[in-house]
Amino acid sequence: MRRFDYSFLRDGMLPARLINTISAIYSLRTMSDIRKDEHIGMFSELEKIAKVQSVKGSNAIEGIVSSDKRIEAIVNQNTAPISHDEQEIAGYRDALNKIHLNYEHLDFSEKDILDLHSILLSHTGMDYAGEYKTHDNAIIEIDSMKNRRIRFSPVSAEDTPKAMEQLCLAYYSARSDSSINQLLLIPCVILDFLCIHPFRDGNGRMSRLLSLLLLYKENFDIIKYVSFEEQINMYKAYYYDSLQKSSTGWHSSENDYFPFIENFLSTLYMCYKELDKRFAVIKDHKFNKQNRVEAAVLGSLTPISKQELHDILPDISIPTIESVLSRMLKEGRIAKIGSTRSARYVRNE
Repeated sequence: MRRFDYSFLRDGMLPARLINTISAIYSLRTMSDIRKDEHIGMFSELEKIAKVQSVKGSNAIEGIVSSDKRIEAIVNQNTAPISHDEQEIAGYRDALNKIHLNYEHLDFSEKDILDLHSILLSHTGMDYAGEYKTHDNAIIEIDSMKNRRIRFSPVSAEDTPKAMEQLCLAYYSARSDSSINQLLLIPCVILDFLCIHPFRDGNGRMSRLLSLLLLYKENFDIIKYVSFEEQINMYKAYYYDSLQKSSTGWHSSENDYFPFIENFLSTLYMCYKELDKRFAVIKDHKFNKQNRVEAAVLGSLTPISKQELHDILPDISIPTIESVLSRMLKEGRIAKIGSTRSARYVRNE
């Protein structure tokens, strides 16, 4: 069975781009903490938005969907789930709330991991909730011609309990090593969790929940105000590419963790940059509504939809947002990507 050892993170031989990203993240965290102290009410509003986006984004990655209105109602506990997908969504909501409210009393332990998995599947009635897999599983990939192939063979069901025990112990050891940067350690542990694939169902969603927990434990609470999961969903092709690269050779301990580390850090960095954007738009009430919509679109680092604009400007109606976007399109200041209700808008260079 594979031996988990994170001592290589002490070597200090990191690509310059990773060092720069880590430095930027710590700097942005300090700025975020200062803002939070000064604008508690604003961060409370951002928290409400992020919770809905987290539940939606993490489930969407796995093809678990419902309408935006239904998801928001389920997250806010204003309605009961009425389909299997909505039961999965409600379970993620509960597990997410558990982490947001109790992260100080949780740890990367087998007990807490199994408990979170039980909560995740609590609304589905599945009898394997909160239990490791009892049969071997495989990660299947379907190509454009609908042909299936095994992309990765995880740890066997027989070896899973021992592997999870060793993973948790290795994490504890590395966490107590002051020469190991925790921002490098967390994605390594999450990658190993995904390669073990300890559950019959819910491994991907669990990996994201555990990512949030470990970030919380290291005082990166940005994930409470900007959805980490939504950022992964927006760039999931890059996420899966990094996972593929870093899992190659995993069973023989010949894999390269750094593609997955880089993707993880980039996702966290984008959360802080998204906070910058949302803070600027929500904070400046001296602008009228039209100007605030313009600022949100022009300041977005990525194409943005009408619904996302409404999420960061909750006091501005969809019709007003549509009117501003229409005018900006006519003026040639922005371009439209797509032609459906999910169309996105981006600044013209």
